[in-house]
Amino acid sequence: MGSSNIFKYYVTFLFMLKLCTLAIAQDGSPTGYHGEERDALLAIQAEFNNPKILQKNWTSLMCYMNNTPNWYGISCINGRVTGLVLENLGLIGKLNPNALANLTQLQTLSFKNNSISGNLMDFSKNQNLKSIDLSGNRFDGEISPSLVALNSLESLQLQNNNLNGPIPGFNQSTLKVFNVSYNNLSGEIPNTTALQKFGTSSYLSNKDLCGPPFPNTTCTTKNNESSDPSPSDNPHNESSNGSRPWLAPILVVINIVGVVVLLFLVIYYFKKSRKLKKMLANKNTRLMDVEKMETSKMETTTSTPTETRSVESRSMGSEMELEKGKLVFLGSEINFELDDLLRASAEGLGKGNFGNCYKAMLVDGPTVVVKRFRDLKPLSNDEFVRQVIAIGDMKHPNLLPILGYYNTKDEKLLLLKFAPNGSLYNRIHGGKGTKDRIPFRWSSRLSVARGVARALEYLHLNCGFSQTATTVPHGNLKFSNVFLDENDEVRVADYGLTSLIAPPIATQRMVSYRSPEYLAFKKVSKKSDIWSFGCLLLELLTGRISSHSAPPGVTGADLCSWVHRAVREEWTAEIFDTEIAVQRSANSGMLRLLQIAIRCCDKSPEKRPEVSELLREVESINGAVLDSEDEEDLSLSVDQSMTDDSIATATTPSR
Repeated sequence: MGSSNIFKYYVTFLFMLKLCTLAIAQDGSPTGYHGEERDALLAIQAEFNNPKILQKNWTSLMCYMNNTPNWYGISCINGRVTGLVLENLGLIGKLNPNALANLTQLQTLSFKNNSISGNLMDFSKNQNLKSIDLSGNRFDGEISPSLVALNSLESLQLQNNNLNGPIPGFNQSTLKVFNVSYNNLSGEIPNTTALQKFGTSSYLSNKDLCGPPFPNTTCTTKNNESSDPSPSDNPHNESSNGSRPWLAPILVVINIVGVVVLLFLVIYYFKKSRKLKKMLANKNTRLMDVEKMETSKMETTTSTPTETRSVESRSMGSEMELEKGKLVFLGSEINFELDDLLRASAEGLGKGNFGNCYKAMLVDGPTVVVKRFRDLKPLSNDEFVRQVIAIGDMKHPNLLPILGYYNTKDEKLLLLKFAPNGSLYNRIHGGKGTKDRIPFRWSSRLSVARGVARALEYLHLNCGFSQTATTVPHGNLKFSNVFLDENDEVRVADYGLTSLIAPPIATQRMVSYRSPEYLAFKKVSKKSDIWSFGCLLLELLTGRISSHSAPPGVTGADLCSWVHRAVREEWTAEIFDTEIAVQRSANSGMLRLLQIAIRCCDKSPEKRPEVSELLREVESINGAVLDSEDEEDLSLSVDQSMTDDSIATATTPSR
C-alpha cells in the first residue's frame, strides 16, 4: 500500500513538472523563441479593431510540440508557429512593418478578404515562407523588396489591394502562383523567368503596367542622351569624335526601319486575330446594322435598365471567345452544347454591376440570358463551382433560376432563365407620359411586394451560400433585379453574389452597402436586406426613382427623407404615384404598405421587422379594389410615432 502511494505521488510530481515546463516554454524563459512568438501574435491581435474570435480563442497555451494548436488560425510544428491563416474575419487595422519579425519559422501566411490597411510587412526575418495570401485587403505603398529574398516562396497573392509603384524582380524558381491584379502598380513588368511564365490574368487592372506578358504593349523609355558638349561648344570635338560622323544617320535609318517593322507586326497581328474570331464564329452569320433598342425591348434586360442598349445582333461566338470547356446544367430540363450557344443569335443587354449580359436565342432551343462575370473574388475553379451550385440550389417560385454555368480559368458565365416581360424598373418607369403606356395599378404593385417578400424570406431562411452571420443573403435588392416572367409573376435575380464578388467591388456597387449601418459603422447584416426592401416599397408606392438604386446617369431622390418629411408635414396625399392614387378604394392598403416601408427603413437595424413578420404583414393587406373610386381620401394620416427619428436621413447618392 505504501509503495502504491509513493507511485501515485511520483506520477503526480511528473505531471506537475510537465505542466511547469510547458508554462515556462510558453512564457519564453528557457526556450526563448516561443515567448517571443506569443508576444508577436498578441501584438498582431491588438492591432485589429474587433477580433472577437481572436480574443475568445487566443488565450492560455498557444501550441506545444506537434499537438493540435489551441489558437484559431495557428499552425505549429515542434512547438514553433509555422502557419498564420486569418481569412474572411472582417479584420480592420494597420499592422506594424515588423509584426512578423519574431515568427521566424513561418511557412504559411494568409489575411485573405479582410480590410487590413497600411504598407506591407517586412519579410526579411521569415526566410521559410512558402505561401503568402494578402488579397482582398487595403494594403498600399510599394511591394516590399524583402519578398524577393524569400528563396522558398511558392505562392504570392496580392490582388485586390491599393499597392503602387513597380513590381520587384521576382525570380525564384520555386514560384508557382503569382497574382498582383487589381492594384495601382506601374512601370515595366520585370523580364525574369519567374514572372514571364504567368499570364495576363496575374497583372490585370494595373493601368500603368506595361510590357510582356501583355500583348502588343511596349514601355516608353527615356532617351538618356549623351551629356557630351556639342561640336560648337567643344573645340576638341573634331579630333575626339572625328572617326564617328556617320553614326547619327545610321541611327536615324535604324529607327525608321524599326518603326516600319513594328507597323508590319501590328497589322499582321490584327489580321490573324480577326481570322481566329471568324473561325470560332458561325461562318454563315452576317452582322446586322446597329440599331437602338426600343423601350419594349429594354424590358428584357437583366442589368441596369438605362445602361441597356442593343448592340449588333450577331452570333454568341462573335461576342466572346471561349476556350475549350463545357456547359454544366443545374438540374434543368434545358440542355444544349457549347457550340449551340456560340451559334445562337445574341443581343447585348448592357453592362451590369458585375458583368455584361447577353440575350441568346438558340436556333432549336430556348432563349436564355448569359451573364459574363467580372470583378470576382480570387476564387479557384473548385471554389467558384461550389459557390454557384450552392446558389443554384436555391429554388423558389419567386427567384429567377440559374440554369447552368460555364467555368474555365479565364471565363466564368452564368445561364439564367429569360423573363420576357422585363424588369420592374422598366414596368414602373418606362414609357411614362406616352400614349402607349399601360398603367401599373395597385393590385399589380401589391402582388410585386408580396412576391419579393416571399423570395426574401426564402433567402433569409435558406441562405446556404452564406459563410458568416453577417453575410447579406441578397445584398443587391433593387427594381432592376426584379423581373416579371411570361405570366407577370415576380422573379428576383442577382441573389447570393456576395459569395462571388470581390469585397471592395461589392461595397461600391451593392445596394446594402448604402444602408445607414454601413455608412456609420461599416457593417452589413440580414437587416440590410430589410432596409433595401423598404426602399423598394417606397419606389413602388411613389413611382419615383430612388437614389440608392438609380442606374448610372440617372438622378434619383432620397425617398426615405422625402417620405419622412411628407408624413411629418401632413401632405401624405402627394406621396403616392398618380397611377394608383386615383384608386381611392385602395387607400387603406396603400397606407398600410407605406407604414411597413417606413419601419423597414428605420436607421436602427434592430427596430426593423424580421423577414417572416414582414411577409405576414404584406400578405395581410387587402389588394381588392372597388369599382367605385370616390369615397376615401389619401390625406389619411400615417402614425407619426413610426416616422419620428425612424428614417435614415444620412444617405449618399447612388454610385
